[in-house]
Amino acid sequence: MTATAPPAPTTEFPADVRPRKAGVVADVLSVAGRAVRSIPREPESVIPALIVPIFFFIVNTGSLTDITSQVQDPGFSFKAFQLPVAIIFAVTGISRASTLVTDIQDGYFDRLTLTPIRRPALLLGLMVADFVLVVALAIPVLALGFAVGVRFETGLLGVVAFILLSAAWGIVFTGFPYAIALKTGNPAAVNSSFILFFPFAFLTTAFVPEEFLSGWLATVAVYNPVTYVLDALRSLTMEGWEADTLGKGLLAIGAVGLVSFSLCLAAFRGRIRAGA
Repeated sequence: MTATAPPAPTTEFPADVRPRKAGVVADVLSVAGRAVRSIPREPESVIPALIVPIFFFIVNTGSLTDITSQVQDPGFSFKAFQLPVAIIFAVTGISRASTLVTDIQDGYFDRLTLTPIRRPALLLGLMVADFVLVVALAIPVLALGFAVGVRFETGLLGVVAFILLSAAWGIVFTGFPYAIALKTGNPAAVNSSFILFFPFAFLTTAFVPEEFLSGWLATVAVYNPVTYVLDALRSLTMEGWEADTLGKGLLAIGAVGLVSFSLCLAAFRGRIRAGA
């Protein structure tokens, strides 16, 4: 009996199957999808970001509410005043920069730069994942505010604006840890990038209204962009739709974003040239 030779392998594809170049959106979503899937595998980078703002919110409102009620108008709500501070603490410094450092160290980032993927998608995809994360962190802090009696003068639309404005601040601040990650490739340097936020956080109206600040602290607060972001968030909870206040908050976010993203893009170009 003669053995029949197996058919020769074919490399022909069906007529309706053709390779297609992915678009910018597909590239961004591909990077973002991988980054989002990695978030549950790194709870140590997410849980503290939620515990710290909740802790400060509970401690500050519990210890200072009675004091502020003695010096403020009867309608003043210190809980509503502090909620934006808790949100800012929750969304600031949270990024996938640690993931980027890991990719740089194991060579995965260099391999990505050899693929047809568009270079900006490597950063934009991570920032999309950051947006998902900061919104997810803002929601439980906001829920805590509702649970203790905070109400929005701007209604449901104001709640949405509150979350988006907070997320916008969180995203523009990510430019700093990404710049550090791309420049150094050092996880310790990235983890310490949150220190950059401390001057933003404490040299401002985080704990008392602007009229109670004095001396050099009052001067610094005027030039601190977080002052205007907090004012914008507080206007949504305590005042109503104030276009001037919201505009200043957006302008402050844009100014910080201009600096952070410029540093990030410069470091990104340097990293690409180094790997070329």
